[in-house]
Amino acid sequence: MADSILKTKSKEFAKDIVFLCRTLKQNGVESTLINQLLRCGTSVGANVHEAQYAQGTKDFISKFEIALKECNESEYWLELLFETMSLSETDFKLFQSKCIELRRMLVSSVTTLKSK
Repeated sequence: MADSILKTKSKEFAKDIVFLCRTLKQNGVESTLINQLLRCGTSVGANVHEAQYAQGTKDFISKFEIALKECNESEYWLELLFETMSLSETDFKLFQSKCIELRRMLVSSVTTLKSK
């Protein structure tokens, strides 16, 4: 899994979230919202990365399921930032599509792993 698409995309998502949160902070957005998004948005990639050292298949699946939950939570915070006019529609749609893509990949991976 060293060079997997999921690992690469989840890390890119984390970096994009970091950059977004920096911009939001400069724009005076509430720090609590920024911190929540930063925490869960970077956690997706961290859990995917951590899965490569899982202690068996159950642990591997668990890391991916946690990543999936963090991805869903990221989308929630992005929606809230958009609905409170802290995030532009363009940025919201961009990040939402990234969440959807990651979620699909994670669901597919978990489904495949559980079927084995």
